[in-house]
Amino acid sequence: MADNTLTAVRKGSEMREVPSLDNAWLLLENGVVKGFGGMESAPGHTDEVVDAKGRFVLPAFVDSHTHLVFATGREDEFAMRIAGKTYEEIAAASGGILNSARKLREMPEEALFDAALARLEKLRNQGTGAIEIKSGYGLTTASELKMLRVIRKLKEQSAMPIKSTFLGAHALPDQYKNDKDGYISLIIDEMLPKIATEGLADYIDVFCEQGYFTNADTDRILEAGWKFGLKPKIHVNQFTNSGGVQTGIRHKALTVDHLEVMGQAEIDALKASETLPVALPGCSFFINIPYTPARSIIDAGLPLVLASDFNPGSSPSGNMAFVMALACTQMKMTPEEALTAATINGAAAMELEHSTGSISIGKKPGIILTKPMRSLAEIPYYFGDDLVERVFY
Repeated sequence: MADNTLTAVRKGSEMREVPSLDNAWLLLENGVVKGFGGMESAPGHTDEVVDAKGRFVLPAFVDSHTHLVFATGREDEFAMRIAGKTYEEIAAASGGILNSARKLREMPEEALFDAALARLEKLRNQGTGAIEIKSGYGLTTASELKMLRVIRKLKEQSAMPIKSTFLGAHALPDQYKNDKDGYISLIIDEMLPKIATEGLADYIDVFCEQGYFTNADTDRILEAGWKFGLKPKIHVNQFTNSGGVQTGIRHKALTVDHLEVMGQAEIDALKASETLPVALPGCSFFINIPYTPARSIIDAGLPLVLASDFNPGSSPSGNMAFVMALACTQMKMTPEEALTAATINGAAAMELEHSTGSISIGKKPGIILTKPMRSLAEIPYYFGDDLVERVFY
């Protein structure tokens, strides 16, 4: 994906257009794209030459929705689902998000950072070059701030662009299970001012879903977020269609994420907005729920973003190549559409489209050098293989 003009979100049929060059050179300086072209115009001297014969050179993946900072996995719940328990039943039994919150509160900040950094390095080696990370496993002021400080430290120590999202409205903690208004007030009156004072978040998120936070709750939280300069990126329509997409659009959300349950009204509302739809097929795969109707979204002329939803409960993988495979096999996207959704459109979902997401002069996208491949389709086709040979930053 090499193009000097590819700095904006791609919509509808544009998502199949992947500009490319054969028998080409690419010049990087400190990770910044300085030039590219046919081999007849290749520069005569560089500090390092890498032979990419038979390989693809691609922009690194941009993962715009993750929950990378968590204490430990939830393998016990995985076994419960195999035995027939639903996501909602596990949550009602104090599993799910509340389980992760309890574990995170007990984990020291340094240990939490070390675990998150190790995950980030693994994703980097799998080809991810920019990432968004949410809080939401704290659910107390101290623990939410702890998570966000870990994310800030990751930003400081990683060469990878990272965006931070405050997701205090992820679930109701045990002590507020009969006092939702009280918890929302805690988010608005205590958490948000402290987060703003320390500059800990780029965005705000709400799990707008039946059994979690209603549209009215979401209105209240997003209005408060905007007062502190936090643009919304929200979870909507994962299990039910209760108007969450329209709520996000009304608040000028940058993205609405999940969208497993969609109707024509939601597609029409997105067409009349600047809000980006984000699909998370890893979650659908792991907890066996419907997939986002990608074909309906793209064929309506809309853009679509792919992200991993990497988290310990419903999507314990941040492998974006596997996300592309699911998009192709389960959502009927072409390999070209999947790559676009996982690169330049992902960058737009993090407001980074002018600095990453494509191989364009002046950008610092991170570069994937694949193992020998004949076709871009091999990435989703060989879904169990690691086709990334090297990543450059």
